[in-house]
This record gives sequence, structure tokens and C-alpha cells, in this order.
Amino acid sequence: MTFERIQSSRGLFHFAVGTALVVSAAAAFAQAKPLAGQTVKLAWIDPQTGLMGPVGNNQLNTVRFMAEKYNASNPAGVKFEIVPFDNKLSPTESLNALKSAIDQDIHYIMQGNGSSVAIALIDAINKNNERNPGKEVLYMNTAAVDPDLTNSKCSYWHFRFDADTSMKMEAMTTFIKDMPDVKNVYLLNQNYSHGAQVAKYAKEMLAQKRPDIKIVGEDLHPLAQVRDFAPYVAKIKASGADTVITGNWGSDLSLLVKAANEGGYTGKFFTYYAAVTGTPSALGSTGAGKVYFIAYAHSNMGGQPGQWMKEFNQKVNDDMYTFAYQAMFENLGQAMAKAKSTDPVKVAAAMEGLKFKSFNGDVEMRKTDHQLQQALYMAVWQKTDAKNSYSVEKTGMTFAPVKEFPSYVSSTPTSCQMKRPS
Repeated sequence: MTFERIQSSRGLFHFAVGTALVVSAAAAFAQAKPLAGQTVKLAWIDPQTGLMGPVGNNQLNTVRFMAEKYNASNPAGVKFEIVPFDNKLSPTESLNALKSAIDQDIHYIMQGNGSSVAIALIDAINKNNERNPGKEVLYMNTAAVDPDLTNSKCSYWHFRFDADTSMKMEAMTTFIKDMPDVKNVYLLNQNYSHGAQVAKYAKEMLAQKRPDIKIVGEDLHPLAQVRDFAPYVAKIKASGADTVITGNWGSDLSLLVKAANEGGYTGKFFTYYAAVTGTPSALGSTGAGKVYFIAYAHSNMGGQPGQWMKEFNQKVNDDMYTFAYQAMFENLGQAMAKAKSTDPVKVAAAMEGLKFKSFNGDVEMRKTDHQLQQALYMAVWQKTDAKNSYSVEKTGMTFAPVKEFPSYVSSTPTSCQMKRPS
């Protein structure tokens, strides 16, 4: 090779290396782009129509309200944009919505209503993330509470901000244990994974803590299809039950308590979702002192949550009860700041194990299964008073806290064997 050709080859080599360095530097700069000002889209997949539409629409208003608050101030400096999809409470519709969100380059998914939907989403997201590296999707679960979601079906890509069915039942049965007038219990639940789990854990935990309590009846009914619960109330009365335990929510709870009032049932109700849209109005004053619910929040939180509840009510003329969105935004903002990235792979790594201050005190996103560990409250339906002044659905009634359960009381073990990205 001549000297001129050698020089020319060297020139081409240096040019190629230089070009590669410039491209590499540009890519690195793009990756290192400051977080402040970035917009993070979150797909919201839940019902806006059908019997459970009122619940979904309340929650859509809530997540938009919370996004505004956290857009004004979050540790990462990012802006959250909510993109809603109506899944009609259908797993099939939810999968279609997920595909549409992925096609729109959305990497963060929110869903809560229906564990059957959650199971379908987890399976689809696991497959997507395995087959499409670089296009991963993260799933924030705000209300689907089947314990299997953080046990046998646990996923690195799934984070739950509500307490699961077993955690709530642990707290509920701890409370019932000290109520000697509870002797005969009827279990009435929706016929899907959550409802079946409520019945399962109620029987197991009551047997451990109060073996004298009798289960005098048990029913599972179709989800969001029953319009007249009078036949079920008749069975409850005939059984001699002094207490009903139910995981029902939405129309399935509001119509149940309406039928109980009309049918003259005077026993207690222990619920998971009595504060959800429509049920408080159905309770009226006849439920005073008889209807309890276990949750991570209640109607009289005070402080910043209480102020936000008032603002929300003034803005949309409705009650805020899905505080899991606040915990979610808090966790996301801190994790993105810690990861210095909005890449869902890096954000997931920063989210797990994260301890932070939430609306209900110090919480932790448990690393082993991505289940938020948090305090729970037992509240009872009563008239508003000086201490508990928030009028739920403008009824003049409220859910007043009667017992707080620290996270170590309600926490339950996990069998999760999580597969993490290599």
C-alpha cells in the first residue's frame, strides 16, 4: 500500500471514530436530558360507563386532581399527563386499551377496579416487556386487591398502592375479635377473585381469632349485574346473622345496603368499600353505628389530605376516596428523581424498597413483592360532629375513625418469587 493510501485510510478511520464519538455523545446527552420539564404520560384504564361508571369517573377526576398537585411540585420536576381509557370493567377491553397505550408510546399504566382485569394486564405487560426490550411498561395498581397479584402472580413491573384483601381482613378480624356481640356472620361477596378471597380469609382468620363465631351463610353473586338484592337480604335475615362481611363495591354495595334498609335488616356490616360513590347516600341515617369499613384512609383525615378533600369537593362536587393516587405520585416522583430518569426500567428499580411519607404516615414499597406497607383504619358510619365534620355525599353523616392499625399489624407475608430483569 502506498504512503498516500495509508494516510487516506488513516483519515477515514479517524473520521469514522470521530463520527461515532459525536453520535455516542449525542445519545448520551439525550439520555442525560434534565428531568425538569419532561412530560410523563400515564394511561388510566378503568370503567367510565356501565354500573361501575360512577366509581371510575370519580377516580378519573381524582387522578387528574392529584396530577395537577404533583405537577406543581414533585422531586423530579416532571409533568404528569393523564390519558384515560374506558375499559367497561372488561379484561378484553383493558387489553385493547393497553395495546393502544403502548402504540401511543405510553410507558406507565394505571388500573384499579377489578382484580380479573389486573391479572390480564400483568400477563400482557410481562409478555410485552420480555419481547420488546427498550419499550417496557410499568403498571401502577391503585385498587385491585387480590393477594395473588403480589404472591403467585407477582411481577417486577407491577406495584400495588392499595392494601390487599388479606391485609384488610387481618385488620378487620383483629377489630372484630374484641366485639363479643358478633356471633353469627354471613359472607356475601362478588363472584370473582377478590370476592372469593374475602370469604376465604374471613373464614380462616375468624377461626384463628374467634373460633366461637359461626359462619351461618355464604353467597357469591355476579359482579356488577345484580339490580335487586332483596332475595339475598332475605337469606341473611333467615340465617340469623348479626353481622355481614362483604368486599362488595360500587353498585353491588350501594344496592345491597339499600335492600337491607328496605328489608329491615338491623345487623352490622363490615365492608371494604362503604365510602365509594353511591353507597353513603344509600346508607342514610339508618346505617349509623352499624356500618364499618376498613381502608388506608377515612373521611376525616385532616392536614393536607383533608384540605385536598375539601378542594376536590368544591371543584367537582364529589368526595375523594382513592388516596392511592397520592401515594402513587409521591412514589413515582421520588423514584424518578432518585433514578435521574423516566425510563421505566430504572424507575422500577428506584421504586422498590422506597420509604416515603404519605397521607397516612410513613410507608414502604416492599421490595420482595412490590406491595405498599401502610397503616389501615377502621371507621364507622355516624352523624357528623365537631371532631368528624366532613359530610360524606352531603348526607350529614360521615365515616369516623375508631381504630388505627400500624403497618406491622396489617402486613401479611408473601410467597412472591420475583423474576427481575438481568
